[in-house]
Amino acid sequence: MAFRLWHSFQSPVLTKSRPRTFVQKNIARYHDYIRFSTPGGSARLLLNNPKIIGVASSRGERLTQEDFYSFVSLSLNPEELRLSLKKSFQIDWDPSALPDALARQVLFVGIYDGHGGSTVSGFLRQELHGLFENVDKSQIPELFAWAKELGGYFKRFKGGALAPWIRPSSPDASQELDLEARATLAFFEVDRMLAIENAAKECGATASVVLLQSLDNSATPFFASEKIALTVAHVGDTRVLLCSMDGGKFIPMTENHHADARVETARLRRMMVSSLIADSFGETRWMGALANTRSLGDMKFKPYGVTPEPEVRTHLVQGGEFSHITLLSDGVSSVVSDDEITDLARGALSPRHAAQRILAYAEEMGSEDNATVIVVPLAGWGKVSGEDKTRELREYRRRNMVGSERQKERWM
Repeated sequence: MAFRLWHSFQSPVLTKSRPRTFVQKNIARYHDYIRFSTPGGSARLLLNNPKIIGVASSRGERLTQEDFYSFVSLSLNPEELRLSLKKSFQIDWDPSALPDALARQVLFVGIYDGHGGSTVSGFLRQELHGLFENVDKSQIPELFAWAKELGGYFKRFKGGALAPWIRPSSPDASQELDLEARATLAFFEVDRMLAIENAAKECGATASVVLLQSLDNSATPFFASEKIALTVAHVGDTRVLLCSMDGGKFIPMTENHHADARVETARLRRMMVSSLIADSFGETRWMGALANTRSLGDMKFKPYGVTPEPEVRTHLVQGGEFSHITLLSDGVSSVVSDDEITDLARGALSPRHAAQRILAYAEEMGSEDNATVIVVPLAGWGKVSGEDKTRELREYRRRNMVGSERQKERWM
């Protein structure tokens, strides 16, 4: 059964009058299942299955849960997908070789880590996948004008991945969006919709979105595909790891968007003054308040360089060389290393079991924050070679945690 766009989220942002042409004219085509080819045509497989996508989540020691997630199969314009593959991988992909529904299919997996409340992260859970599917290049001129009105940092904003479509008269404006531009447009639209919501002024969320497109001629499911295109759109400090079969090696598909990070230092040089302040714990905060310099929501801080513009990275996964993809909120990644996260998934009975093992270890290490782990299996699932290189380290850390003040507090 297909989800319904705008179906149940009751935030005031959706009850106030603010016209959005795509809400009125588009119909949701995304689903809670994936299609794949069979000898007799095609079949469907529900995504809400612990053997298909594994999820583990905990409120930790927080009073409320502000971590959320979503996974659906999107239906996107095959021409956009063709252009994206050409741009990212120099692949000449022919969508006409597949039935239309399979040629349009892209798996969407999102993880959202809220701060200051759950207004923004809850909105993302309900709406980001629908926005991603339905945004249109015709919205870009109006969106760009709105961004410029934010002032400050955005007075110098040139449009980034949206630049070709800012002026309808531009020779490039007739071309279709690619996935980077679509992700950028969807993330900016989130902020534009939330701009009238009072709670979103000082409430926000970081987000990582994973997009998987099977390139097999027979349109196999993502967990069995011999060739799959991976695109990650990301703001903040949620993390995405692409985990290899080769000895548990991994490729980080995200970089934390902290003010002292390489990519953010370069971006924020355009600001007239430094706004990086250390708090009483010695941790740096942008404007003395935010750990991240890219996020959704946090509207009060947009003029000071806090942008919803995602960093987009891609990778072509070939021949079952990778085992799985792990998405994490910082309640996990702040206390567990990437190497430990990858090794903890070894030998897991299912993707959910892997997610549960990672979450349980984060709690053993004293995580008190909301914590979420999502494990998406690939063709190499369960075939990781080599030794568990962090086993002794994990045991050492566990021994040192026994009787510690943080662990005592967890069990009081």
